[in-house]
Amino acid sequence: MTIPFFVNLYPWTKAFHVISMVAWMAGMFYLPRLFVYHCDVQEGSAESERFKLMEYRLLKQIINPAMIATWTFGTMLVLTPGIVDWSATWWHVKLAAVLLMSGYHGALSKWQRMFQNDRNRKSHRYYRIANEVPTLLLAAIVIMVIVRP
Repeated sequence: MTIPFFVNLYPWTKAFHVISMVAWMAGMFYLPRLFVYHCDVQEGSAESERFKLMEYRLLKQIINPAMIATWTFGTMLVLTPGIVDWSATWWHVKLAAVLLMSGYHGALSKWQRMFQNDRNRKSHRYYRIANEVPTLLLAAIVIMVIVRP
């Protein structure tokens, strides 16, 4: 199913999709770094409370809206006639990677709530490793869209 009206909006839709995706990824890269640093401060300290506020605001005011916008504009692109070759494999792989990225977003939300409630039991090393996940997924997404193997 496609919506012919979206053809007229295609350049704008694509631009806003990329803009929102960049904002989403910036937050997805930064939030786990905050978790790394948050692990090194005493629970209940002024520093811990500052990290809690920063993490909450980053998630609620930047990452969540950017993800919603990315999905909205991405869906509009998929519904634009002639944009997706439904017989190609690349878009299936891209969609799978975006779904995994959304799942990672959910994990970040869970971890943020754990820090918010002083219930984090994971090490800074865990978050350093977890911080690599969006990079790998982003690489897969970009390769699928640009190279279309």
